[in-house]
Amino acid sequence: MPKKGKKYQDSAKLVDRANFYEVNEALALAVQTAKAKFDETVEVHIKLGVDGRHADQQVRGAIVLPHGTGKSKKVLVFAKGDKAKEAEAAGADYVGADELAQRIQKENWFDFDVVVATPDMMGVVGRLGKVLGPKGLMPNPKSGTVTMDVEKALQEIKAGKVEYRLDKTNIIHTPIGKVSFGPEKLVDNFNALLEAILKAKPSVAKGQYLKSVTVATTMGPGVKVNALKITL
Repeated sequence: MPKKGKKYQDSAKLVDRANFYEVNEALALAVQTAKAKFDETVEVHIKLGVDGRHADQQVRGAIVLPHGTGKSKKVLVFAKGDKAKEAEAAGADYVGADELAQRIQKENWFDFDVVVATPDMMGVVGRLGKVLGPKGLMPNPKSGTVTMDVEKALQEIKAGKVEYRLDKTNIIHTPIGKVSFGPEKLVDNFNALLEAILKAKPSVAKGQYLKSVTVATTMGPGVKVNALKITL
């Protein structure tokens, strides 16, 4: 295993790895550990007490964070006719149909962060499942990225909408902003995300739902949050 750099080691000394911090303490500490020369992203990692292999235990959705993410996202929209014009007017970075699908397939082109599609385009988009799926780019009605209201979808994405979904180990990894936001704005974003995830709790989920919650910056150590005290 590669040895961690001096900056990481210095940051790690600030964190008591045996301690579970209150939300505001954890985020203030995460900001304090950010030593990189760029504005690091702050991420939340949440392990849930569900089994995502079962459809009725899937946890997935999207939320517009109160203070956005601090990152501007490039959006590709699959649409035709009036909906394509609507997408262009609403600020989509790329708009098209079959020609964009072919470019993705043949050129391995991925110069975008989010894909939105109108329902009538899912026949085209569906053929890209094998390449978009593993990258988390496949449009989905639950996250609001398969919709006829293209303008609203674009406004929300540009305003700082984030998707949350379980990975194979039943953990959700989601950015909640930049270090430059400061602890207060990060706490607002954290609370908004956690509220959405708590509301999305499957009815069949038994036992402890929030197994563990950790916050960390791009280059910094993980800071454990006291999941048992999270009540929104």
